[in-house]
Amino acid sequence: MSRLRDTYENEIVDAMVKKFEYKNVMEVPKLAKIVVNMGVGEAKDNAKLLDAAVADMELITGQKVVKTKAKNSVANFKLREGMPIGCKVTLRGEKMYEFADRLINLALPRVRDFRGVNPNAFDGRGNYALGIKEQLIFPEVEYDKVDKVRGMDIIFVTTAKTDEEARELLTLFNMPFSK
Repeated sequence: MSRLRDTYENEIVDAMVKKFEYKNVMEVPKLAKIVVNMGVGEAKDNAKLLDAAVADMELITGQKVVKTKAKNSVANFKLREGMPIGCKVTLRGEKMYEFADRLINLALPRVRDFRGVNPNAFDGRGNYALGIKEQLIFPEVEYDKVDKVRGMDIIFVTTAKTDEEARELLTLFNMPFSK
């Protein structure tokens, strides 16, 4: 069991019930999944770049990655429908909490000039999106073995009904929101 999950089950539930006055413990929002997505636009020209991105993401998340394909053709980008152009992974359960713990406590503090993450990146339904400019902030990635610096999108999907509930939930997970 991860430290973050233990904390959630005890302290976070109690704090959320106190703040939002839930009648039932099952009403308390929780983290449903974390989706990590990496778009590799150059993969249309060089397939090896996508393989390197997949290897990096598997190293970071500890789970098998799914390659994403283009949904429609775009002539200006020389892109045809069905071409692999990125990769993503959906984390649930134990791996999700473990990844969230590493992201919040290890990776984000390693970002240069880090002042916190944007507190307004909620979608209106309790989900939070976060963009990272380089995969090097994760301790698993070795600097010497990186061929190209790539960014990624990390989406926290919660069961919260409102952004306020989701913000409070992520704050209790120690998400470093900027003031």
